[in-house]
Amino acid sequence: MPKAFQVRITAIALALLTAAACALGVVNFLREIHFDLPTDGVSWTEIQGGLKAERVPANSPAQRAGIRPGDVLIAVDEHPTPRVATLNRQIWRHGVWSRGTYSIVRNAKARFDVQVIFEPTDRSINQGMRLIGLVYLGIGLYVLFRRWTAPGSMHFYLFCLASFVLYDFKYTGELNTLDWTVFYANLLAQALQPALFLHFAVSFGRSSNSLPRRILSAALYIPGFVVAALQIIAFTTWSATEQLHHRLDQIAIGYLSAFYVTAAIVFYTRYRRARSGLERQQLKWLSRGALIAVIPFTLLYTIPYMADWDIWPIVAKLSGLSLVFLPLTFAWAIVRYRLMDVDLIFKRGVTYTLATAGLVGLYFAVIAVSAELVHARLPGLRAWGLVAAIVVTSLIFDPLKNIIQARVDKLFDRRRFDYRSTLVDFGRSLSSQTDINLLTRSIVERLQQTLLVTRVALFTSSEPGAPLHLAASHGLNDVPVNDLSFLHFYGQARHLFLETPQHAMHLTETQQATAAALDLNYYLACTVGEPGTGAQRTIAVIGLGRTSRGDFLSSEDIEVLESLAGYIGIAIQNAQLYTRLQRQVTEFERLKEFNENIVESIHIGIFAVDLEDRIESWNAEMEVMYATPRVSALRRHLSEVFPPEFLGEFERLKTEATTHTLYKFRLPTPAGEVRTANIAIAPLLTRDFVPVGRIVLVDDITDRVNMEGQLAQAEKLSSIGLLAAGIAHEVNTPLAVISSYAQMLTKHAGADPRLSSILEKITQQTFRASEIANGLLNFSRTSTTEFTHLDINVVIRDTLALLEHQMKTSRIKLEIDLAPNLPLIRGNQGKLQQVALNLLMNAKDAMFNRAEGCLHVQTEAVGNNVVVRIGDNGSGIEPSHLHKIYDPFFTTKLQPAVGQRKGTGLGLSVTYGIMQEHNGKIDVESEPGVGTVFILEFPALADVTRLGNEASGRTIHA
Repeated sequence: MPKAFQVRITAIALALLTAAACALGVVNFLREIHFDLPTDGVSWTEIQGGLKAERVPANSPAQRAGIRPGDVLIAVDEHPTPRVATLNRQIWRHGVWSRGTYSIVRNAKARFDVQVIFEPTDRSINQGMRLIGLVYLGIGLYVLFRRWTAPGSMHFYLFCLASFVLYDFKYTGELNTLDWTVFYANLLAQALQPALFLHFAVSFGRSSNSLPRRILSAALYIPGFVVAALQIIAFTTWSATEQLHHRLDQIAIGYLSAFYVTAAIVFYTRYRRARSGLERQQLKWLSRGALIAVIPFTLLYTIPYMADWDIWPIVAKLSGLSLVFLPLTFAWAIVRYRLMDVDLIFKRGVTYTLATAGLVGLYFAVIAVSAELVHARLPGLRAWGLVAAIVVTSLIFDPLKNIIQARVDKLFDRRRFDYRSTLVDFGRSLSSQTDINLLTRSIVERLQQTLLVTRVALFTSSEPGAPLHLAASHGLNDVPVNDLSFLHFYGQARHLFLETPQHAMHLTETQQATAAALDLNYYLACTVGEPGTGAQRTIAVIGLGRTSRGDFLSSEDIEVLESLAGYIGIAIQNAQLYTRLQRQVTEFERLKEFNENIVESIHIGIFAVDLEDRIESWNAEMEVMYATPRVSALRRHLSEVFPPEFLGEFERLKTEATTHTLYKFRLPTPAGEVRTANIAIAPLLTRDFVPVGRIVLVDDITDRVNMEGQLAQAEKLSSIGLLAAGIAHEVNTPLAVISSYAQMLTKHAGADPRLSSILEKITQQTFRASEIANGLLNFSRTSTTEFTHLDINVVIRDTLALLEHQMKTSRIKLEIDLAPNLPLIRGNQGKLQQVALNLLMNAKDAMFNRAEGCLHVQTEAVGNNVVVRIGDNGSGIEPSHLHKIYDPFFTTKLQPAVGQRKGTGLGLSVTYGIMQEHNGKIDVESEPGVGTVFILEFPALADVTRLGNEASGRTIHA
């Protein structure tokens, strides 16, 4: 029998089988909907004397009637029940929602009767199984229609069809012919489907022509047919008990799971050993789908069912629905990774005459059957009835004939429809590729695989007017391409044919050398229309050699290639446009990123608003300065972000076409701060000077304004220092006169003790006033950076002498503990006195309004260092402020109380700088509400000591 005829017969048989299966499945589904099978919910087994209740599910009719596991049913409505089949017939006769009287014996004792109300059997899981079956059938039909000549496609479709029958055909219990047909079809599918699946797993991607492999493949179907045969014999011959039926069902489920698990293992093993990338992708999804579907079904249903364990209904449904992963992963592997490889040129030998003859025979057969029906049913019409039947049938059949004939033409035409199918598939693949390099390579590979030519080349032109160059090729190895100017197509010519490229005498020498090196016989132009003019431009040229058999291409091949050339030209043009667009987009993105980096890097806050006053841009400096993240500002209205003070000025200026600046504008922030900024508001224009919004530049000058204030304050302090120096100088003169006269009076009044004591106090106070004036004079002098050997105790005493009166008026107790014989240090007295003064003044401010303020000053030698501790029992420093106290302009005394000085934020910053200048260290220990201790550490001078005063632990003032 010719192979083509076998293919035709197979296709017709499959179509009839599929149609019958679909029709039977629909009828079975409709019958199941309209027929409710009654049940009492109990699993009964035959024993001597009746039926024993093995499992009584909770909330089942029997459980609600009081039946328990182990009870023995001896009769229903006084009808003995020796077999489960007898019980089922009694339940079926009663019907759904009717009552049946069960005669029960419990624990081999007294007999009692219970009333059982029969309910419809829960068959909801069948709908899920039907869904799985429809998925299988849909995938099988897709493969059959699209790739039916591919190796293994027929096998795969039979597996899908068997799966459809297995999952969709459900025994309803009506016991009619349709029900028994469904039952036996389901048994046959149950025998075939696991074997087909394992056979598919074993033979996937391998040749099955060898005799041992064929024998092995046939042996895979033996267990299924044995299981099916046992079940049929048990029904028809053995009159099997319910326990036997249950065991056979267990064997069938075990056979199903065993073959599924084996197939999954085969797929996984093949996947681990696969070398081809495509094969690994295919097997990866097949093995994963098989494992995901089989493992839950085996663990949650098969093993408990075979072990006679109770299975929750929800678990049974979930385990059954897990099987849907198997067809879904198969579908993904088919669509995504081309599970079935397809040849582009189908070789079929069935002639169009045979198809037409078959169609005519079918036509007359339908007419004959219709006429016979009319003759049998309506004999009174006689000849007129036959004529009417023939006319009506011919009228109805004519459109159907045209449809079938078109399908047959498409299916069996040897060349035209194959090339058209190839053209459609090729066009789809071309339109989906935008990378020019991948596109040219795929075109060359596809042409070589389709036409089976030995040499293929694709020449492209990157720009209009640019020369052609070799973009991709097959069969050309390091061929020099020097002169392609001969590839010009004049008039309506669409292709160029060179019968002998080595002897193309009409070409120039360089052109002949290029044509001979390429050794291509056909050159086809791929043209595109120029926008506006409509003129055709050659964007690419396809070069083809002879076939692998050494033959030239046929005129039909050239016709198809000329049709393809237009699609290829459009695809190449699209890919080139996409490539240029990508370059432009990349350049645009680079420029955009560059501009954004400029905006983000500039130390000025910048934001832009549209014509509706919604924020469209917000740079990083605005995030920091205004304490508002970008995501919280974008697309929000100005009134939702900025305070009314700014909105009023913005509304006043936004209608003007010029740029306006708000100088030293005080801008409150969401963090509670008030920043001082110069705000410039300018219109945002397009290239055509059309306003699209406003751009606002916010220059934060808060630190600059603060620094200007600090500089002004420093100038004031400098002036005060000069004034204090002048006052001290002027005061020293009268103090010297008062001291001199007081001493003279003391000598004259030496005999009068009362006057002597008074004059002595006057002398002491004048000396004290002179010391204070000299201290102010020394402190106000501009200190040099000269470093000398210093006694830190002297610096501390001189500084305390300046502040003694302030400490007394503030009621602060001074505790001074200066170590004797303290090593000298190297430093600048004026700068160190400034350090001590800053720390002492901070300590005094920290104890403001404290009833028992105490300031403790201590010096000591520790190793090779001289350490100074200045502590107070004031308010202390918050832990969150400790890391910022040395920052310039940081102060917590921005709003001092009455009588307390306002801080500048420079004292500790200057102190830290002086300590670094003296190679010293400064540290702080503080606890809020307890006090603060500043620790100064100076390097001591080696072998240089001074015999100073003894340490003083006395209280100078309390």
